[in-house]
Amino acid sequence: MSTQRFSMISLLVIGLATVSIAAAQEKKIKRTELPPAVEKTVAEQSKAGRIRGFSTEMEDGKRLYEVELTVKGHGKDISMDAQGNVVEVEEEIFMNSLPPAVRKGLTEAAKGGTILKIESITKNDKLVAYEADVRSAAKRSEIQVGPDGKALSHPE
Repeated sequence: MSTQRFSMISLLVIGLATVSIAAAQEKKIKRTELPPAVEKTVAEQSKAGRIRGFSTEMEDGKRLYEVELTVKGHGKDISMDAQGNVVEVEEEIFMNSLPPAVRKGLTEAAKGGTILKIESITKNDKLVAYEADVRSAAKRSEIQVGPDGKALSHPE
């Protein structure tokens, strides 16, 4: 086996293991499994939408709960800590509703790929980034830009 082929196979195995670990961290749960404080926040946040599901995961050593909603025809995911505090909101938005600098930044970051879905990312009530799913040839990836449309120094 050539060194190049061995390297490619090794990278593939590492990539699959990483995806498996990431997928294993998020666990689907039932509404009845939510802590009371989280349930209270879910009840408040879901008034204007339809609940699609719940999940939980450990992030940076903390247990987070997520509710997936459909609000006015688009997706909205809300992550909360065990005390029911909203930690992060990812809300689907449309390209034509973005500021011009953000549209330009996402288009450039997509490097000719097709932008499939865009979400705003809000943490602690502050817009921190826009994230897009991109398809290039046969692969999919995720890109992010800041609220100003510029590249981020670290992923959000």
